[in-house]
Amino acid sequence: MSVVTPPSGPELRNTSSSRFADPIFRWTVTIAGTTVLILLALMVIRTTQDAWPVFQKEGFFGFLFGTTWEAGYSRTEITGTYGAWPFIYGTVVVAIIAMIIALPLAIAVALYLTQLAPLRLRNPLSYTVEMLAAVPSIIFGMWGFFWLLPNVLRPYVLEPLEKAFGWFFLFEGPVFGVSYLSAGIVLAIMILPIMTAIFREVFTVNPIDQQHAAYGLGATRFEVMRKIILPSSLSGIVGGSMLGLGRALGETVAVLFLIGSTQKVSTSLLQGGDSMAAHIAATFQDASPESIRGLMAIGVALFVVTMIVNVVARLIVWRLGRMTGDSAV
Repeated sequence: MSVVTPPSGPELRNTSSSRFADPIFRWTVTIAGTTVLILLALMVIRTTQDAWPVFQKEGFFGFLFGTTWEAGYSRTEITGTYGAWPFIYGTVVVAIIAMIIALPLAIAVALYLTQLAPLRLRNPLSYTVEMLAAVPSIIFGMWGFFWLLPNVLRPYVLEPLEKAFGWFFLFEGPVFGVSYLSAGIVLAIMILPIMTAIFREVFTVNPIDQQHAAYGLGATRFEVMRKIILPSSLSGIVGGSMLGLGRALGETVAVLFLIGSTQKVSTSLLQGGDSMAAHIAATFQDASPESIRGLMAIGVALFVVTMIVNVVARLIVWRLGRMTGDSAV
């Protein structure tokens, strides 16, 4: 008859100490998470308070969909006209252009890194992608404005598009260089590394047994990527895409260099415009007290747009997770 040996002294001490460590850890992470929510709430409340006189004068929807922005110079009252639609329109258009370009490229690069690249190249290429994600946005903006735009985009992209499809409203001329399309292309290059890094991680943790089963049934590598990896990673792809979209919506300096900073709404992608974050950055330094309240109102509108994008993204990921059994993503 075997005798069960009781745990030794150190194990008992470890068990006893863990009983105190567990609640301490739980309260620490709870406080950390609550602090983030409190800071976010304080930021929203403060900016809304500063912008409230503008909303009172224009109305919330009047501010969002108004097309005239004429800032006043008063210190005590709102005398100007504040319509943020040109900035909201430019922000959304540039972000959509960036996503249309960056999403398929990010998926393709991530598939190459995880499925097709030689083993000796996977790590160096992955590190290179992660390093590109750390490049400051002002570097992308200066590079795009001083080199990419005059040497590549204008002669080989913008002008050929205007010549071939100038009859279509999206590509009406004239071509000035700085435009929605120029800003969207550079923004796509900016968000491509972070989206690629996320997709690479999603594809890496894809169940390997499903891939082996597909290979065992005679599937080719392309069929495995198309029918196994991509469908099972759909929720992760959507989540990474929404993260890239959030980065695109809030980008400031790179868009400021390339969008043109003109307060108008144009259906042509070859024309200049403005975005919410870029307009705040360009005018905040010399703004009057009244104009600062208008810029705060733009900040509130940008927060609302970003919040809507994040909520929609979470709903999509949750829905796809229920359908694919991957709700933890």
